[in-house]
Amino acid sequence: MRRTTGTILSAKKQWWLKINKKPIRNGALDGAAFPYIIKVRYVVDGKEYIKRKWIGTEYPVPVEGSTVQLAYEENHPERIKVVY
Repeated sequence: MRRTTGTILSAKKQWWLKINKKPIRNGALDGAAFPYIIKVRYVVDGKEYIKRKWIGTEYPVPVEGSTVQLAYEENHPERIKVVY
């Protein structure tokens, strides 16, 4: 896996996918967490890519305009993972 830096274009909360973090809740949103989908732009070997990736509830959500580290397969730069 190789690495590059990407720029966050958008981060959208997925309100329709609620993940309950508590076994017993006092209300509908008590203990609820929502994953995000980020859109990230990055460049590999002079070619620009824009991809969307799920961000699980256990990871911090990057802010629009910020940079993140990405890992990608050398032969398939369109396959990325966000590195934390």
